Amino acid sequence: MTNLSSAILLVEDDPLLRHAFRLLLEDAGYEVHEAGTAAEALDEAAARMPALVLLDLGLPDRPGLEVARHITSHPEMAGIRVVALTGRVGAHDRDACFEAGCSHFFTKPIEPRELLRRLPELLQQA
Repeated sequence: MTNLSSAILLVEDDPLLRHAFRLLLEDAGYEVHEAGTAAEALDEAAARMPALVLLDLGLPDRPGLEVARHITSHPEMAGIRVVALTGRVGAHDRDACFEAGCSHFFTKPIEPRELLRRLPELLQQA
């Protein structure tokens, strides 16, 4: 397995939300890379090998769960932790996230303090 960085890949199709998340994460001291589509997410994950992917599940070109499955099942990216960002809160949706290889999920709208509180633990597990 390739050495993973301590970077976060932020995958969000809404440019305003992506910018807000990036500012929040960078202000907290994290190295952040961005993607707005599933294709960009897969390219960035393979090129940068981030420790963690914050993955919006509602992407314009492919479902986020497909991206999660690809990352978590690809041998060279197996150490990357995927955390889903979703507006769906049902038990079926939660189960689908875990079945796709996500290690955690946050329900939108995300409380910034909760995200920042949980990130060190999620990164440590990466």
